[in-house]
Amino acid sequence: MFLRKCGVMADIEIRTATPFDAEELLGIYSYYIENTAVTYEIDVPFAEDFRRRIEKTLMKYPYIVAERDGRIIGYAYAGVFKDRAAYERSAETSIYVDVNEKRYGTGTALYRELEKRLADMGVRNAYACIASTDKDDEYLNHDSIWFHEKQGYTLVGKFHKCAEKFGREYDMVWMEKIIG
Repeated sequence: MFLRKCGVMADIEIRTATPFDAEELLGIYSYYIENTAVTYEIDVPFAEDFRRRIEKTLMKYPYIVAERDGRIIGYAYAGVFKDRAAYERSAETSIYVDVNEKRYGTGTALYRELEKRLADMGVRNAYACIASTDKDDEYLNHDSIWFHEKQGYTLVGKFHKCAEKFGREYDMVWMEKIIG
């Protein structure tokens, strides 16, 4: 797969994640925990805990990584939307791209592959839970919402001031895409 940014071609491979990827994935994720309100996780998990998260996800859902030159530059996965049998055809999606690799198309490639795998499993509705703010600040902006809109997600709900990080209150929005 080839992606283009500013006329430069970047060759990436998308593959299924393994528990052995935990430390590299955690390296990407820890930036967002420590420096942003993109995730409302406060403390960076231990590598072994992160490894178990990957293993648990892979039992039922896709967990994929994007690599360039043998280095993981982003990842995406799906999980339970609601833990009831009636919701089996719905899944929650998550994506993180290395902060230095944004806007190369990696996120779009990851979501396309994730959605394909989910649709092949019979999932029809993909949901994204996204940190939100009324006013951009140094910890959070609207990039994730705009990214999801670009992928075809639409806003379906907003929770006001439901989270606190860095001494500030933040909102959360749910976005939805029908994929199957």
